[in-house]
Amino acid sequence: MTITLKVSENTKEKMIEYFEDKKRAKTPPYAIFQADEADTVITLYNSGKAVFQGISADIDARMWKEMEQHLNPNKTIEISNSDKKEKKEKKELFIDPKIYHSNAIGSDEVGTGDYFGPIVVTSAYVSIENIPILEKLGVKDSKKLNDQKIMEIVPEIIKIVPYNSIILTNKEYNQKYSNDINMNKIKALLHNKALNNLKNKGYSYDYIIVDEFAKPFVYYSYLKDSNNICRNITFLTKGEDKNLAVACASLISRYIFLKEFDKLGESLGVFLPKGASNIVDEMGVKIAKKYGFEKLSEIAKLNFKNTEKIKLLLNENK
Repeated sequence: MTITLKVSENTKEKMIEYFEDKKRAKTPPYAIFQADEADTVITLYNSGKAVFQGISADIDARMWKEMEQHLNPNKTIEISNSDKKEKKEKKELFIDPKIYHSNAIGSDEVGTGDYFGPIVVTSAYVSIENIPILEKLGVKDSKKLNDQKIMEIVPEIIKIVPYNSIILTNKEYNQKYSNDINMNKIKALLHNKALNNLKNKGYSYDYIIVDEFAKPFVYYSYLKDSNNICRNITFLTKGEDKNLAVACASLISRYIFLKEFDKLGESLGVFLPKGASNIVDEMGVKIAKKYGFEKLSEIAKLNFKNTEKIKLLLNENK
């Protein structure tokens, strides 16, 4: 996989500083440096073009994309992905018109792949008559919109779309997570609660749709001990693309996650990186040194591999 990101001068400076000890001895023509980051090779050119190549290219490119957005919030992000497989999948995506043009309750979650920050699950209700309005607003899968755009359009969406959101803090997550309760079970319990909260308000719907993260029989097995199980769910892969209720749920979840994430960073006095890359590990070390290792139980998902990596880095720095 090869991803190219155009970065500004201030982001270039951050990259030069970060990769100082990871640079290769030889530098390609017109490049400032070429460096190794786990499974990714990063090349930064004088023009500001940063090229990420390798298995984890998408993860590392995402980190620097977010840095670029943070440092230059009013600038349009220029990024391209040479992964032809992704383009092929987009062409083959089938959208059932009966499901798309329907009254629906949909749910989706955000934050499950981020070491720092909460998990947010949202259920949203979209009626047929509101579909054209939402399309004009540009409602799409949150992964296809940058965070700045999400922050702009979600306040308009929530004026139109009834929704219910549940925020699971890191402290609560770490208390729940165990050998018997994994990430997917936590997600299932949160989806079930959010769906019931909205369903019980009496909206007329044709479908209840969940963006599929587990096969239906597995999903329901997670809920076997629950008293109130929301059933007759339609599970869809890439549900955000196939129904606007799921798309709205995804966008609202992202909006809330971003606001909570910023609050968390401000409370720590740092710019928190999203995801679970090596950059996240290094920030974890800085936070642990400043506030103590136990602070991570309040701000991070301790079952992630990042926790062990942070412990190792702390020991190496002793």
